[in-house]
Amino acid sequence: MEALIATYGGDASSDSDSDDSSPPILPFKSEPQTEEPHSSPLPPPPVSLLHPPNSLGSLDFLQTGQPSRVRSFPHVEGNYALHVYIPVFIPSVSKKEMGQFLKKVSSFVPGLHVVDIDVPLNVLCKEEHKLEQVALGREFHISLGRTVPIRVHQIDSIVTMLRQKLQFQKRYWIDFNKWEVFVNDDKSRTFVSLEVVSGGLAEITKQIQAVNEVYKLHSLPEFYKDPRPHISLAWALGDISGSLKKVINDETKSSGFRGSLQSRICTSKFGGIECKIVVDIELFVRSSWIIHHKHFPSICC
Repeated sequence: MEALIATYGGDASSDSDSDDSSPPILPFKSEPQTEEPHSSPLPPPPVSLLHPPNSLGSLDFLQTGQPSRVRSFPHVEGNYALHVYIPVFIPSVSKKEMGQFLKKVSSFVPGLHVVDIDVPLNVLCKEEHKLEQVALGREFHISLGRTVPIRVHQIDSIVTMLRQKLQFQKRYWIDFNKWEVFVNDDKSRTFVSLEVVSGGLAEITKQIQAVNEVYKLHSLPEFYKDPRPHISLAWALGDISGSLKKVINDETKSSGFRGSLQSRICTSKFGGIECKIVVDIELFVRSSWIIHHKHFPSICC
């Protein structure tokens, strides 16, 4: 539906009155739109819109009943959740080899799920194109700060300071050199991740420091003392870091992924920083619904 709206446009008043979809994050810079001199019949929608890139198709039903994800802070009425991050997309040339690696890991650790959509990884491994499309074809993120709760009166100040510090950023390449295992603070989740240990590390570290300065001025918890920038691709319940690290290390040695500073598992070009402020609403079933704050822009060059 969102893809159809993007193709044909939509009435602004109907967007604000609808509760069925979340308004997108507004871009920091938008290109001016020019009106057509005359209207013409609309063409039929592209067939691809029926199965957008992030659609699971026949796998959609798998989301129901999957283990729910746990927020890192308690739900409080009137709180907004703030997240500052670098969007990352895995290049097509890297997906096949990465997919094979995840398939091997999943055969030893059957409890792994795809990050965010909670689909069992071993189910996707049965179809290679689904594995690459669903597990690796989505937007990932490198966090530049903790996801923290803020109040509505803090939004304008935080937005202004973040824009001042982050809106002018040079382009650079981000090299993901190492498969790594991370555990969240309360040890309720273990993650299979790709870590940045060389190219792009210095630039990302500076951006984290800038976000920390804004957080500190607003009495928000700063990021980890020794940050290790990464993207997470899969997760498992509980702290299984010991057994999962052994599997990762064994598969790394037996594959072409050596995890050295010279090797690259995949590379992504830095394209900007995005901030997301959402309203966190409790639900009974899975993860929380989120509504984008419509006045909060992305921060991009």
